[in-house]
Amino acid sequence: MATELNRKVSPFEPLIDALEGAAGLDAPAQAVGKKVRATFQPGPVKDALSGTWLGHALHPVLTDVVIGSFLSASLLDLLGGDDDGRAAERLLAVGLVAYVPTALTGVTDWADSELGDPRVRRVGLVHAASNAAAAALYTASLRARRRGERRRGSVFALAGAAVLGGGGYLGGHLTMARGTGPNQTAFDPGPDEWTAALEAGDLVAGEPRRVVVDDTPVLMLRHEKGIHALHDRCSHRGCSLSSSEIEGEVVTCSCHGSRFDLRDGSVLRGPATAPQPAYDVRESEGRIEIRVRAS
Repeated sequence: MATELNRKVSPFEPLIDALEGAAGLDAPAQAVGKKVRATFQPGPVKDALSGTWLGHALHPVLTDVVIGSFLSASLLDLLGGDDDGRAAERLLAVGLVAYVPTALTGVTDWADSELGDPRVRRVGLVHAASNAAAAALYTASLRARRRGERRRGSVFALAGAAVLGGGGYLGGHLTMARGTGPNQTAFDPGPDEWTAALEAGDLVAGEPRRVVVDDTPVLMLRHEKGIHALHDRCSHRGCSLSSSEIEGEVVTCSCHGSRFDLRDGSVLRGPATAPQPAYDVRESEGRIEIRVRAS
């Protein structure tokens, strides 16, 4: 006898479903994404905003500054702060200044993702709009306070906190539920024991080859200095590297321009922040075998 399972539904799930299915958001989202990608092309500025230098995305680090400053101002309003209210004003000012680079890092990360999953495109646009609305409310709060209207400023700040919370929830959904941002190879590094990849005669010199080894996609290239093997799924957004441009011992992802060293998988240029898993390679009895290289 079949038993019906009662799935627990988040109270916010209907909202998420509605946003992810809102095809009307596609046109403005695509226009914004195209503009952002044209403005921030692969290079030093893009790397700085993406967090290539940091080793992971920069955006989440900056959000802590913005959220912490804004919410601390409201806590001072609710619990009592200094008599003249200047502490809350300073916190709001810090949050607004930090909002600018935080928004830039977020929109560049989103623009690299919205070409794929339309759900990311739609929810990401609303996430950004929510945060912009929250910033506008906090700006109004700061202006009111500076005019001596502290109660009015407190109301604007509380409204901003509510909107910011909604935007934060959508950001968490993009990261945790849709996988936007994490290293795309983190949960699939490849075999840690010697495992057959393909027959040695099937790997032609100078021709990249994609093979699947124990469910892991692997880029293999026979080079004059030996055989290179890297995880084929780009750590940035999961695009295939075997179909990308290879020059010498450098592969450039065809999706967003990240460059990796074929010898060890290290990042030579972002927006990728995590290196590609690299593999030790050996030929044995007419077969090519690989295993994850110890870091």
